[in-house]
Amino acid sequence: MLLALDTASPAVTVALAAGDRLLAERTTVDPRRHGELLAPAISALLAEAGVPRTDLTGIAVGVGPGPFTGLRVGLVTARTLGAALAIPVTGVCTLDLIALAAVESDGCGSGPFRVVTDARRKEVHWAEYDGAGSDLCRRSGPHVDRPGDVAWSGPAVGAGARLWATYFPDHRDPQLPSAAVLCRWVAQGRSTLPAEPLYLRRPDATEPGARKRVS
Repeated sequence: MLLALDTASPAVTVALAAGDRLLAERTTVDPRRHGELLAPAISALLAEAGVPRTDLTGIAVGVGPGPFTGLRVGLVTARTLGAALAIPVTGVCTLDLIALAAVESDGCGSGPFRVVTDARRKEVHWAEYDGAGSDLCRRSGPHVDRPGDVAWSGPAVGAGARLWATYFPDHRDPQLPSAAVLCRWVAQGRSTLPAEPLYLRRPDATEPGARKRVS
């Protein structure tokens, strides 16, 4: 029984699956309330499916890239639950989830396309993909750049592409990651990552330098 969650975007999305069978999914879009929404969403999801926490056998979590605060909420929750229940916790790149949803819906064809999400500070997180179905392959990224520096006229999915439509004119859905897609990613045996945050920026806070001598 797999619990999947992602908070690396404005969405708080959670899902529960038994193998390749989706049991329940909940998604709320609110970029300011990840910490407030996630735990109740998990409890409601398990109650809806009639599954106690002790029946969980694994947890999958989106590791970003994404804004620090939201991403941290999901990862801390996933790792805390995993430790409490003594079950494994695996990570998946959030951009990969949007890419898989795009090819499942046949929204990008079989040629190269990009996933572009909002990194804030007038920047985007992005990665380039190719192929379809089981042949989906990330060719480049993830990266963080100013949208004008990585303008792309080909198909682009993700909320960042729509936000910066001047630079990504062929923007398409989906815009946000889905925990149901995360369940399918794991069920299909696709590659996973350690449950560690995928930060692409240097932290804002830095260690102070050496004190200047007073003469």
